[in-house]
Amino acid sequence: MSRSVSSVRGAVRGGGAWAVAAWTLAVALPLAFLSLFFLWPVLSLVATGFSAEGRLDLSGIPEVFGAPRTWRVIGQTLAQASLATLLSLALGVPAAYVLYRLEFRGRALLQGLMTVPFVLPTVVVGVAFSALLGPGGPLEFLGLERSLVTIVAALAFFNVTVVARTVGSFWARLDESGNHAAQVLGASPVRAWCTVTFPALSPALASAAALVFLFCSTSFGIVLILGGREYANVETEIYRMTVQFLDLRGAAVLSVAQFVLVGAVLLVSARLRAAGERAVQLRPEGIRNRRVQWRDIPLLFVFGATVALLHLAPIITLVARSLRSATGEWTIANYQALVHPPPEFPLTGSVLQAIWLSCRIAAVAALIAMVLGILIAFVLSRRPASRIARRGQSLFDAVVMLPLGVSAVTLGFGLLLTMHRPLGIGLDLRTSTVLIPIAQALVALPLVVRVLLPVLRGIDPTLRFAATILGASGGTVLRTIDLPLLGRSVGLALGFAFAASLGEFGATSFLVRPGEQTLPVAIAELIGHQAPGAYGAGLAGAATLGVVTAAAMLGFERLRAGGSVRVSGQRGAGDGSKGEW
Repeated sequence: MSRSVSSVRGAVRGGGAWAVAAWTLAVALPLAFLSLFFLWPVLSLVATGFSAEGRLDLSGIPEVFGAPRTWRVIGQTLAQASLATLLSLALGVPAAYVLYRLEFRGRALLQGLMTVPFVLPTVVVGVAFSALLGPGGPLEFLGLERSLVTIVAALAFFNVTVVARTVGSFWARLDESGNHAAQVLGASPVRAWCTVTFPALSPALASAAALVFLFCSTSFGIVLILGGREYANVETEIYRMTVQFLDLRGAAVLSVAQFVLVGAVLLVSARLRAAGERAVQLRPEGIRNRRVQWRDIPLLFVFGATVALLHLAPIITLVARSLRSATGEWTIANYQALVHPPPEFPLTGSVLQAIWLSCRIAAVAALIAMVLGILIAFVLSRRPASRIARRGQSLFDAVVMLPLGVSAVTLGFGLLLTMHRPLGIGLDLRTSTVLIPIAQALVALPLVVRVLLPVLRGIDPTLRFAATILGASGGTVLRTIDLPLLGRSVGLALGFAFAASLGEFGATSFLVRPGEQTLPVAIAELIGHQAPGAYGAGLAGAATLGVVTAAAMLGFERLRAGGSVRVSGQRGAGDGSKGEW
């Protein structure tokens, strides 16, 4: 025993300086990146809106909040987010049950395919719902093209997957012996679920609801395409103020209001996620999900209807209408127009050039997000003994999540204001596409961290301790334990980063340069252009972008290695192989 203790002490003394330097770099590098490309631009924009002739000017606050439209926009934002959250929960819980508690052939494939709706670009989904419900669409007779119902349904399109995977990964590890005991004592399956399972799932449900509300309240592309000015939310209103009216003061006030709202949601989400991690009791090893029974048919019907009506119907309509001419004839003319665009189209090149540019930028952004995300996940996965260190770790986590709480429009405009000569460098970054992958990496970074972090937090600490006892240094422990297990989720994280970057629209719309259009920006310009055939070409472009994004996501997810991650007895709120939102 004394020999083991002396080995540990020798390893600590031998690698102490290097370990401190490595962990310091792991914290400093992401903080430097976030400070330079996120905090500085955002704070500069806000400062510009709250100053006049070099002096503090807060007159914009009563001016903005005194306008009836401001409260209307805030009310619409809360209404859209609340209704979409309720709909996502109502449809996502049956999906979680079917995909994570039942055993049937093809279940793993369905779990992978359910990832696709979440990563599809907002411009694709917005155009798809417009094709389904708008002029010439099969459901045009409903008169829902510009309506709250359409916006809520489109927001739920993405977020049913969030609920299914967040609740499902929690539910898959939940010990339901209490539910079975309640049924043995005479409770009906519904009553047993309501009195036993539902309370156990409530932390995951609340956490999922907070995340869905966050995503819905900051939605940009969906509301811009489907709502216009009539159903604007805070995000699109910030865009309208900056682009159309150059009203930096009003945009700054709304940005701060949005930041406060989203910050509160993030705080609630973090606390609920932590409570969920403590509350989970794992199922005994070796217990498999049960086969489908007759009593599962209602939930299977709800799940099937969700997939068919909410997910497949808009996408199938988009593809079908992209293959039809204005007179209703089947044709590939819309795709040909993308390859050889007419002069009157708002395109600066062919769709192939836009796809190649978008993929190159997304690849760089995904690489940046992965490098920073892995460093951040390693730092946040440790359990420091010092109370001060734990508080510092929590603060670091909050800073990393800040990009989720700030408008992408604010970020893009802030980068334009500050990146003319950053840090005295004699180079104007605004004249190139350099800022686009940086902005996209900032958008993707929180997703990467939330996918990788549960894997590292779920590793049994005794594995690291045993390796240290045997004389392994900190670097050896990382190389032989953490990195191999982390590799099981790298493919999923990389897929999220690439897909999120490929479809990013809010910040990119500010940063694209003439002659260098990304595909989402090109699609948005085609859809709103009056040239004959532009709308059809926009449909074809949206279908193309959807195929590229889905193929990339499914391809990256296949990189995950098989096997399971050993977790400690009291944890398991997030399934490491599935990721955490």
